[in-house]
Amino acid sequence: MATTSSTTWRMLAERTAGEELPKGLDAAWNAATGYVLRLVPRRRLLLAEARRVVELGKPLADLSDARLREAAEEMRSRFRLGRQTPEDVRRAFALVREVGFRQLGERAYPVQVAGALALHRGCIAELATGEGKTLAATMPATIAGWRGRGCHVITFNDYLARRDAEWMGKVYRFCGLSVAHIEQGMEPAARREAYHADITYCTNKEVTADFLRDRLALGRLQGLPAALLAKLAEGSGSGTDRLVQRGLYYAIVDEVDSILIDEAVTPLIISGEAPNPEQVEAYCQASRLAGELQAQRDYRVNVRYKEIDLTPAGRDRLAEMSEALGGVWGGPRRREELVVQALTAREFYLREKQYVVNEGKVVIVDEFTGRLMPDREWRDGLHQAIEAKEDIRVNPPKDTYARVSFQRFFRLYRRLSGMTGTAAEAWREFWQIYRLPVAVIP
Repeated sequence: MATTSSTTWRMLAERTAGEELPKGLDAAWNAATGYVLRLVPRRRLLLAEARRVVELGKPLADLSDARLREAAEEMRSRFRLGRQTPEDVRRAFALVREVGFRQLGERAYPVQVAGALALHRGCIAELATGEGKTLAATMPATIAGWRGRGCHVITFNDYLARRDAEWMGKVYRFCGLSVAHIEQGMEPAARREAYHADITYCTNKEVTADFLRDRLALGRLQGLPAALLAKLAEGSGSGTDRLVQRGLYYAIVDEVDSILIDEAVTPLIISGEAPNPEQVEAYCQASRLAGELQAQRDYRVNVRYKEIDLTPAGRDRLAEMSEALGGVWGGPRRREELVVQALTAREFYLREKQYVVNEGKVVIVDEFTGRLMPDREWRDGLHQAIEAKEDIRVNPPKDTYARVSFQRFFRLYRRLSGMTGTAAEAWREFWQIYRLPVAVIP
């Protein structure tokens, strides 16, 4: 039987809906603050501190492995109690750097240490491709793990999550920490165990989906008092026993510009079946009617904005063709929405480009990675319009149970940082949306 950990209770006590993005004068003030902070010589300060870390690490090279483990355990206790000083942080970085060399044969260069310090301070670190971002992340991740609140290292796909967890796991385990990874298809019990590790490698899609499933499990339980009452009243049947995550404390995001900027407003949705035969038939009828309309005469295509506009002649022709159908086709607004959706599917969504047909199902192709996404569907009837266009079984639209954009989700973390090879050009978005300054490391 699942038990509810102390970290989960702490998460419930600190639950927050996240701050709204500033508007009006607040947005202007926020933007001005971002401009002022760009004047801070962040790169010079980080490189100077990195050199101090390197100097502190020199005596560690003479320690035995056993003594180095003891030093790591002492650091872990100090950070767990929250009694660390700035000098302790530098010593911790030096210690993890030495452990990395002994376990992996790779000692972080000063620029990698500077990037790691930027992550620890809640910045976006711009490190060129091949500069060793994976190794740099071990230093702030270890400190976060020592605090006992959990650390999520967000990678781009399941392969990288598994590879990096296995590769860097030697460093974390030497420092007295547990490490795990999340990948698609894992059972809830395995996910719960992975999230309760000190450091968890996962993708943005998996961690966001698990967050939504936890919100559904909690239902109407808002905050710690309600969760405690439900636990006392229902025992093991309360929603807290079905939670897999233990809160959103700290995340280090790799390829941060892609995840926090390019895919920021992409919603992740959890939905369920909602059978509606009449609606399915309407999509099929709309596809047949759209096939009888002619471009330019009945509708115009705006390629730039991906919009379809019916002409007056097209509206008249559509009204004439749908007159005998009845039902939803009796109202001009609804019939035009259905047919415009069908025309959108025909004009802008191409087979083998935006989607493929696999075993009689329309499967979306991820525009960023080219990977198939069998568990995702287009919204607002577009997926059904494409199924009707392909003349395959049209599945009814699903009811949305929960949804959140990546932008809103990542703003829920108490601490957030990231790294990428291209961050400087997006510094405004990083600051205005996430309040994360950019540090460019040479």
